[in-house]
Amino acid sequence: MAADEDERYMRLALDLASAGMDAGGSPFGAVVVRDGGVLAAEHNQVLQTSDPTAHAEVTALRAAARAAGSHDLAGCTVYSTTEPCPMCFSAIHWANCDRIVYGAGIGDAAGVGFRELSISNDEMRRLGGSSLVVDGGVLAEEARAQFADFAGRPGRRTY
Repeated sequence: MAADEDERYMRLALDLASAGMDAGGSPFGAVVVRDGGVLAAEHNQVLQTSDPTAHAEVTALRAAARAAGSHDLAGCTVYSTTEPCPMCFSAIHWANCDRIVYGAGIGDAAGVGFRELSISNDEMRRLGGSSLVVDGGVLAEEARAQFADFAGRPGRRTY
């Protein structure tokens, strides 16, 4: 996919992350795209739903599977404002998606207090033998700016 397309979908994910923060949540957004169309666009809902698995990527995969009428999301790209955690990476792999595009690194999330495991998507891909293509750093500065915004919000909660 062209760089301008990657930026367009990442901007949508960033907008979702902002909406999630405005709703009292955390700064994570994800978009699932297939054949140039958005199947699903979600933000993290862990705090709103008291569901520790309701990360942006997982909620977006759930919505995309419903929209596609199948758990098999072959041909899909997942755009995430932050490098997916191991749970989300695994879910994306199991959904049979083709590609992950992310903005900020997993270390950026840890830097504002999220309890991230320090294993990169590249390492998970290599160790697990996954065929996922992983492209990081798309609009990374904008994604990091959201973490700075989040860090400055009174009453912010991490997990």
